[in-house]
Amino acid sequence: MTLTRRAEWLVLLLAATSLTGAALLGHYALTHHDHATTEVGVDMNGRPVQLDPGAELPPEQHRQQDAKPDGAGRFIVPSVGLDVPLGTMNEVAGSVVPPGFTAAYRITNLGTPTAPDEGTVYVAMHSLRRGAVGPGNYLFATETGTSNVAPGAIIDVSNTPYVVDRATTIPKSDLPNDTTIWSDIPGRLVVLTCLEKPDNTPAVDNFVITAHLAPPDNSAH
Repeated sequence: MTLTRRAEWLVLLLAATSLTGAALLGHYALTHHDHATTEVGVDMNGRPVQLDPGAELPPEQHRQQDAKPDGAGRFIVPSVGLDVPLGTMNEVAGSVVPPGFTAAYRITNLGTPTAPDEGTVYVAMHSLRRGAVGPGNYLFATETGTSNVAPGAIIDVSNTPYVVDRATTIPKSDLPNDTTIWSDIPGRLVVLTCLEKPDNTPAVDNFVITAHLAPPDNSAH
């Protein structure tokens, strides 16, 4: 999965309006060793992951600044059994490329990564095809394209709980212009991945979960 901005004129327009549009592109699947492959990492089951035939590793994969596979806490969705390291990474040269396939990544230069009550926290992760499993695969049902995470479910981002509001499918071509996603709203979480298809062809849609900060627990008072 690669988050990438659209054409340069739109980048300039978005910058002028303090919005950051991005589109997610999925280029990864489980390696089959019957032909030459470009292995780029391992999935959550330790199996090699490869680029799709004809795809090239984005240059930004090598240029991410301060990308860490873990160390920023955990990303946990108890209702679907997802519990992975929460890494940190930057948007670089107009693109966000999560550097690994077994963690979720908080995007440090989009929204507000360290003060969730002051803006939107953006988290991106890979989903994979052809039998490979990334964190994003836990969030949706591949056969139906529906969400596995119901409204009201909890998402824990480095010990900060959020309550899920909704999940939506957005065509890749539409995501850069979707101001509901890229508006910096206090107390909001946006989780982004690619919506994989049951026929194992490259994803054409993005899967997006939005949530709000859980209210303080006053049960002890």
